[in-house]
Amino acid sequence: MIVVKFFISFLLIVISFGCAKAQVVKQSKPGATKNATGEKPIDLSRYFENTTGAIVIYDAKNNRYIRYNEKRCATRFTPASTFKIPNALIGLETGAVKDAESVIAWDKKKYPEDNWTSEPFVHWKQDHTLRSAMKYSVVWYFREIARRIGERRMKDYLERFEYGNRDISGGLSSERMFEAFWLSGTLKISADEQIEFLRKFYDGKLPVSKRSTEIVKQILVQEATLDYKLSAKTGGGWKDGKALGWFVGYLETKDNRYFFALNLDGENYAAIRDKRIDLTKQIMNELGFMKK
Repeated sequence: MIVVKFFISFLLIVISFGCAKAQVVKQSKPGATKNATGEKPIDLSRYFENTTGAIVIYDAKNNRYIRYNEKRCATRFTPASTFKIPNALIGLETGAVKDAESVIAWDKKKYPEDNWTSEPFVHWKQDHTLRSAMKYSVVWYFREIARRIGERRMKDYLERFEYGNRDISGGLSSERMFEAFWLSGTLKISADEQIEFLRKFYDGKLPVSKRSTEIVKQILVQEATLDYKLSAKTGGGWKDGKALGWFVGYLETKDNRYFFALNLDGENYAAIRDKRIDLTKQIMNELGFMKK
């Protein structure tokens, strides 16, 4: 009887140890994490050797977060054009725009061309729909949406979205193109908070209609292959005299979803324009999430 009790106790200890070990494997560590196949840890810090930045990825199937630079992941910055996601949702929900093909005419006097010769600005010099304005990140179009929504309704929705610090006291717009609460003003959000907002958006848990959610999902798609679909939005702003670049969104594969939010610093806009996207894709690919 004693031998049997000892054997049972020993077996419980072994099982407990195995479970604890499995839980540890699912935990992410700053700068290093296991890839999708559970092989040796990958040090994500090498992707940020020449810049200051952070990334957080949420693996939905395994309910785990992967982070590099955890302190910065929790630090709030201006959302810049990543705010076009909630702005579009609120615009649709309030009737500021009807659908993805809603046209707003370019007012040359109100929004005069200012050296719009490079991507994506070269596309701003024309009338736009919600779909094309999201694709080319047309600031003037989304300023018009915000103006139509109005301060009271905008504040109300951001409170219900629990979006960042929810502070729109910087104003909806001004005479200067890039002055608005989400561009250079008071609204701030962290990479961690971007992930939680995106998860609620994807799962239909925001206080908006399914129709509004589906329309925004459609216009966020950047790439679609047989193996995955990438939906995302870039953002560019300024922080302490340097350019701030965002790339946030989610990757859908045949059996999983990965939500991501990356931000980084650069000397100028050119330094972050392509790098924010390339860096995210490189990391997702090396982790085994974005297979080509």
